[in-house]
Amino acid sequence: MTLRVLQVYRTYYPECRGGLLEVIRQICIGGRPLGVENHIFALSRHPETAVKESDGIEVRWFRQDFELAGCGFSWDGLRRFKELAAWADVVHYHFPWPFADLLHLLGRPKRPTVLTYHSDIVKQERLMYLYGPVMRRFLASVDAIVATSPNYLATSPVLQAFSAKTHVIPIGIDAESYPPVKPENLKRWRDRLGEGYFLFVGVIRYYKGLQFLLEAIRGTSHKVAILGGGPILGELKSFAQSHGMDNVVFLGELPDEDKVALLKLCRGLLLPSHLRSEAFGVSLLEAAMFAKPLVTCEIGTGTSFVNVHEQTGLVVPPQDPIALRQALDRLAGSPESCQRFGDEAYRRYQERFTARRMAESYLALYREITESCAE
Repeated sequence: MTLRVLQVYRTYYPECRGGLLEVIRQICIGGRPLGVENHIFALSRHPETAVKESDGIEVRWFRQDFELAGCGFSWDGLRRFKELAAWADVVHYHFPWPFADLLHLLGRPKRPTVLTYHSDIVKQERLMYLYGPVMRRFLASVDAIVATSPNYLATSPVLQAFSAKTHVIPIGIDAESYPPVKPENLKRWRDRLGEGYFLFVGVIRYYKGLQFLLEAIRGTSHKVAILGGGPILGELKSFAQSHGMDNVVFLGELPDEDKVALLKLCRGLLLPSHLRSEAFGVSLLEAAMFAKPLVTCEIGTGTSFVNVHEQTGLVVPPQDPIALRQALDRLAGSPESCQRFGDEAYRRYQERFTARRMAESYLALYREITESCAE
């Protein structure tokens, strides 16, 4: 019997792979062979509401009417939400998105509800004085909450207040959902970068710690390739240029065909995020899938759940260029350590972080709350 789930998040564009959008995509892809049919509720800046199919998933985009503190709102989405929720057996919210709080509290869906808690709200601390009561009411009213790692559950004051109904379901990805590594792409990138470079993959935001990474490699021979675009890309480029850093290459945004080639060739993956806004790090799973060693910072989140210090890679203190440099020195000087860490990262990925495992865990939770609400 098919179980129907409405996934609710602020945006979903199939061309924007990575991060939370990739998590939602993997939940939908992983659930399909298990008999779960997913529809996605999202906002769009397009002037008209639209229904489209992406990866075999129905996506309903509602026109975004305005934005407040980075949060999109839609009058049409608010009006139509109850109707869409009536289609589903389970409504699945992805937090944080304050508009979803309003959808739930005003729309009052008569369906079991799950909320995946992807991150604390870190940047908008002042607005929490206003939003906090609404958020707590929202979290209290859903039937189940999911944390993506035991680390985040243990270190989030918000989740600790709801620990009795919080489950841990780690993020997972499906290797077959990525394009195969093409020999011509490998040759092109090998000719350009060689194989001894370190790689960063992600949106270039304030919490990614890339300013500390540039400080770490300044004056060294370590080559770093930075794949992605984002708000502070120009600032980082200016820093590298002003300091004559020819050992860092900014690649911008590239298709997945290039990303898999870059992951295949790199020495290891760097994710030097220094703030809790980095709740998990999907790029770590992508690198582990290619058996690459990982370098992260200890920020009390899922990054240290994926990357276990001295097992799958190295974990260093945040905002510490010297510690980052020492980690790169160690990996660059020890192919044996790279091989050992990479092999263990791949083993851990297969055991804990596949999309199939994630989807099976969500299906079990969907069934549990559906049965509980029916009693």
